[in-house]
Amino acid sequence: MLLTRASEYALLSLDAIRKSDSPIGAEQLANELCIPKSFLAKILQSLAKQGILESRKGAHGGFILAKEVNEISVKDIIIAAEGKAPAVFDCTSYMSTCPNGTIGSCAISPFLINFQTKIDDFLNGLTLGDIL
Repeated sequence: MLLTRASEYALLSLDAIRKSDSPIGAEQLANELCIPKSFLAKILQSLAKQGILESRKGAHGGFILAKEVNEISVKDIIIAAEGKAPAVFDCTSYMSTCPNGTIGSCAISPFLINFQTKIDDFLNGLTLGDIL
């Protein structure tokens, strides 16, 4: 499973936003978390686009959680941060175009599909509230 710093930064940012009494801007978050501002801003925009964060404009603007922490799945956070669903192995994300043939023709594909399903179910059931 390839999770990059984007997922890590998303989780750290969501924790900081959760603790803030008022909307918090990307620059302030970047400074607090020692994260490059431009990279963090893209992550925050993706989280907002997916309905995890709400972006408020103006002098006292910034980001706030759009949902309660127990309503935000870790899988949704990863998808927003990474731009794709987490895949245990590369081939689970391109099964339909597998160079070894059709889905299920590989000897280990049943294992991979089962493993991916278990990971997806786990990440769907795990919320931001569970890990903070």
